[in-house]
Amino acid sequence: MDLRELERDNMGRCRLNSPVPAVCRKEPCVLGVDEAGRGPVLGPMVYAICYCPLSRLADLEALKVADSKTLSESERDRLFAKMEEDGDFVGWALDVLSPNLISTSMLGRVKYNLNSLSHDTAVGLVQHALDQGVKVAQVFVDTVGLPETYQERLQQRFPSIEVTVKAKADALYPVVSAASICAKVARDQAVKNWQFVEKLQDLDTDYGSGYPNDPKTKAWLRKHVDPVFGFPQFVRFSWRTAQSILEKEAESILWEDLPTGDQEGLGRITSYFNESPRNHPHLPHRYFQERGLESATTL
Repeated sequence: MDLRELERDNMGRCRLNSPVPAVCRKEPCVLGVDEAGRGPVLGPMVYAICYCPLSRLADLEALKVADSKTLSESERDRLFAKMEEDGDFVGWALDVLSPNLISTSMLGRVKYNLNSLSHDTAVGLVQHALDQGVKVAQVFVDTVGLPETYQERLQQRFPSIEVTVKAKADALYPVVSAASICAKVARDQAVKNWQFVEKLQDLDTDYGSGYPNDPKTKAWLRKHVDPVFGFPQFVRFSWRTAQSILEKEAESILWEDLPTGDQEGLGRITSYFNESPRNHPHLPHRYFQERGLESATTL
């Protein structure tokens, strides 16, 4: 799986997809949706779809796909390689959502929780398949939140498609199992090859499982928290575990107004929002770009 686009820029989202098999543009298809990496405090979350013609579903089942959580890494890699070999009838697509995107979405002024982000990503991938010409007839989804509510939302969005949303769908439907394998293989590779934009001293890549309750993960977070700038972009800083470590390990900041006597020679406050090249010769710092912060032009 080629994740070079993510490795070049891992602060947003990255979409990858296989070529669409010709048969999937001609025959009714079944499509599965699943994710990997929803719970960890480290690394991206990956949503994936996998699809094949209804007439070839038995061939997909014959690959012995299963819930990715029940498979070893080598088994997942082998099965994904097999699906790639069977690209004449199996297709897939995925969205890789960076830790930075997840956390800035959740902590923005307008709150965008993880369930909503998950639902919208799944909808976007199903629509992507349709836009690519895949004749989607049935969709099976591993639920996030209440399955009834989620299914109703998807059915309203795609009224011509038969939608089924179930808990543990990755263990019930082979096409969802295949999607879970695609998602997990992509996440494992993204975590293993993560490009740190920060210049970290003595970087330790033994993260543990990445889950908040893992002692090794907590130790990694404590080791790599900067007292001023916080965590690397690899960390979902909106997770409570990360916030607790920040509160204990990072420096407290007290914002104080300057005394009146120190104000001499300073321009009007509105001058800081002037967008003229003279005052802003360079692009804003990466910190502001990543969080979508812009200078205000009027007060």
